[in-house]
Amino acid sequence: MKPPAEASSSRDKKKRKVNTNVKNEKSKEKDSDVPKRPAEAFFIFLEDFRKFYKEEIPENKRVANVAKAGGETWGLMSLEDKTPYFVEADKRKADYKKAVESYNKSVNDAEDEAKDEDSDKLTSEVESHQDEGDENEP
Repeated sequence: MKPPAEASSSRDKKKRKVNTNVKNEKSKEKDSDVPKRPAEAFFIFLEDFRKFYKEEIPENKRVANVAKAGGETWGLMSLEDKTPYFVEADKRKADYKKAVESYNKSVNDAEDEAKDEDSDKLTSEVESHQDEGDENEP
């Protein structure tokens, strides 16, 4: 049995208010030093294609037209024509992996230093409290 039409329409009239001040739990502050992911072969091709397309059709101002033409051209290309772009993509991936490894190493080193500083502070606080206890003894 359906609820009366009036009841459902009154619920529809009330809009939920969304609190925009609350941040999404998944969103985190991003580290600007994180290496940027490498481009895939198609996007490397588009870098070259955009230059060519702007020279051929300088009056075009729409990005969508360039992307559409690039996609069509990429689809018509043979594997032999695409090979240089795949090779460049592999080079960029290797460079990216090296950059990520060095970044992770620097982050881990920084975290280790912070932990060492914290443990030094705690150790010095414990020692100072023990020294204070020794002074009170006869």
